[in-house]
This record gives sequence, C-alpha cells and structure tokens, in this order.
Amino acid sequence: MPISWKDWSPGLNNGHMTLREVYDTLPGASAVEIAWHVKMFENPTSPISFTGAINLAPHDCIHILLGRGLLNQDEAFVIGYTMGTNKEISRWQIWAFKKLARHFYPYPYKFRKGDEVAYNLGVGRGLESKVNDIQDIPLFTDQYLDRKISDVRRMIGVNVPELRAYYRKEKRLIPGTKESLRLPINADVTVTKLVRPDGKECDWYD
Repeated sequence: MPISWKDWSPGLNNGHMTLREVYDTLPGASAVEIAWHVKMFENPTSPISFTGAINLAPHDCIHILLGRGLLNQDEAFVIGYTMGTNKEISRWQIWAFKKLARHFYPYPYKFRKGDEVAYNLGVGRGLESKVNDIQDIPLFTDQYLDRKISDVRRMIGVNVPELRAYYRKEKRLIPGTKESLRLPINADVTVTKLVRPDGKECDWYD
C-alpha cells in the first residue's frame, strides 16, 4: 500500500540513495490540486510571487534534501529555507508572507502559530547556509536526480549537522506535533541548550 502524504517523511539518513529514488516515493499533490491562493504567491510565473517562488517538482526535491515531510510545519520550514537562501530577502517580505499564510491561505495551507515558528527557523537556516538562490538550481533534472542525495547536498551546500541542530530547536519550540515528533534529530543528543555546531544560539524563532 502506498504511503499516505501525511506519513511520508524522507529524513536525513538517505544519502546513499539517489534523489530520483526518494522522489519516486513521494505521494504529493499535482500542481493542478494546489489552491490558487498559494499559486498566487508561490508560483514563479505569478507577477506577485514572493522571493524564492519555485515550481512544484523542484520544491519537492528541496523537501527531500532537507529531510522534511509534507505537513504544514514541514512546508513552513521548507518555504522559509527556500526564501532564506536568497540572501538579500527583506524582513518586510518575511513578515508579509507570514501574514498571508496565516490569514489569507485556506485550509490546509493556512499557517498555525507553530508553523510561523518553523518558517522563521527555515528562513534563518537558509540565510546562514552556503546555499544561494536554491529555487534557481535545476534540481528536477537528470544532473541532480541521478546523483546520490549526499552528493547533491554537498554540491549545493546543504549542511546536515546544521539542519539537525535547527530541528532540535524546532522540536523544543513546537513540542508534541506530528511533525516535531518525527524530526530527524540525532537520537543520541541530550538537549539542554540548543545551539548550532559552532556554538552560537540560533535566534530565528522570535
């Protein structure tokens, strides 16, 4: 039986697989099923799309590279990360997107309070990462699909230890959700103070 979209979550321990192999397990919606409210601001063909707007297939590839599922909290982090890799993004755009996602998007796309926290963390990780303008990387092409995920992450600058550090913080800040309970954190880490590997506290959750 195919896995439900609610349960699909690729995690980060899949570097030995190709991007295509994991993509083929994805039970995501087709582009025609996405609400027009979302397409208005997240589709790159829209004249009023936000920085980081991207087509559905490469967006799904980003989910895989970041080890995130398809629930709202996952989506919020992935969208935030994508926008954050555009290093010149303004705080006005960040604020405006959260307002629209919270008050204009319909269910099930509408942000909850916890989703805003995940989005902020995603923006912060994207800004601090070595990845630049991830929406412009042709992830949904043979050049990337047929490479091991570990190689793709290395090529574009996705840092797995840094992601795990952010996910530990996310798990603490948004406790008890299905998304938080399945976050790919290090199982052997006892969290007392959540810091990035370089020792600096992440502040992208206020």
